[in-house]
Amino acid sequence: MAHDINGLRSGSATPLELLRTPPPKERADAARNRAAVLEAAARLFAEQGVEAVSMDQVAAAAGVGKGTLFRRFGDKSGLAAALLDARERVLQEAVLSGPPPLGPGAPADERLAAFLNAYFDYLLEHLALVRMSETATPGARYRIGAYRFWHRHVAILLATVPDPDHTAHALLAPLAADHVAALLPELGEQRMRTGLLNLAHSAM
Repeated sequence: MAHDINGLRSGSATPLELLRTPPPKERADAARNRAAVLEAAARLFAEQGVEAVSMDQVAAAAGVGKGTLFRRFGDKSGLAAALLDARERVLQEAVLSGPPPLGPGAPADERLAAFLNAYFDYLLEHLALVRMSETATPGARYRIGAYRFWHRHVAILLATVPDPDHTAHALLAPLAADHVAALLPELGEQRMRTGLLNLAHSAM
């Protein structure tokens, strides 16, 4: 096993830094349009709820053509994923270079608990958007670049357990937005959080 700033990793594993969600590279006019669309979408989603807002409404509020909007984001799930990018990058940076225990420098079990707590907080804050981005098509959650980052981070922290890759998927499964949205009204935030941390403790 080799060490890096994130802890143990196998020599064949993808380095965590390479899985970060990169900021988009675009022309100045395209960047302005993108910012206008995301600002309009965030406002409309907050005012009316994600499900109630149409792409036509977003285009009109942003002052861009519907064709431009659909070419750029594909559909509402693509728009949701774009809105989440910046928020995901903040958490990714905290994992890579923030203070411990979320960032490097703490024991693996403490880092794992800190990450699960931080991700659960992020998920609760943006649950409708994450749910849309993860359920747009079958298996969409596992094709999102951010999921690969979260999975690799957890697998690195679980490097000393048998089959850390599978165990990482198993620990992330209860954090699927559809699962959380379905159970949150019944179980409540604290019970779900405690159960998640108990699973992590058992896995370690």
